[in-house]
Amino acid sequence: MSDPSRRDGRLGVGIIGAGRVGPVIGAALAGAGHAVTGITSGSDDDRASAVLPDVPVLDALEVVRRSELVVVAVPHDQLPSLIAGIAEVGGWQLGQLVLHTDPGYGIEVLRPAAESGAIPLAVHPAITFTGTTIDLRQLQAGYAAVTAPPAVLPIAQALAVEIGCEPVVIAEADRAAYADAIQTATEFSRSIIAQSITRLGDIGVENPGGYLSALVQSTVERALRDASAPLL
Repeated sequence: MSDPSRRDGRLGVGIIGAGRVGPVIGAALAGAGHAVTGITSGSDDDRASAVLPDVPVLDALEVVRRSELVVVAVPHDQLPSLIAGIAEVGGWQLGQLVLHTDPGYGIEVLRPAAESGAIPLAVHPAITFTGTTIDLRQLQAGYAAVTAPPAVLPIAQALAVEIGCEPVVIAEADRAAYADAIQTATEFSRSIIAQSITRLGDIGVENPGGYLSALVQSTVERALRDASAPLL
């Protein structure tokens, strides 16, 4: 296995999780010069194959066996048991990079992999994924929450940059608060917009989503600018 600190070389990247996130992360890393070795079957294999054409579909253990970097992008409640299950059968490899994309976990959830000699990394790109190549453009304008042991933090930051994001370091103890902030922003936004669309539809406005598009985008951008303005 190659030295994971060598950022000038290609890594063999395996993807566990073929939902909206995993294939896009794989495509972004492929665009940065890495080679995608395999992906597991998931919720929408046709969509995943459109984002990662010609990548073999393998079981999770085979993905791990073939890869120097394993990206784990599975639902929140499945992540702990998946990591532990692979460890129980001796799947994780010494020096292998194991990166998960869940906002709510830091690296503690990867302890079973780390105890097998793998390098634990938590990188959450702060965008709403569609599972299509559109996301690759969104990543270029986004940030990623990065949590890793101090000695390998530069590796996690470099991988965040390679997928297109600006890395922001989040402490292990702060991951729960970070996840709550992300969930609040996304769920509240969806809920309020859905209510407004329903009310406009009720009074006969055609295409209420399109009607609100410019208003919502400009309002959100203004709110973000105001929130980010320096205090005088």
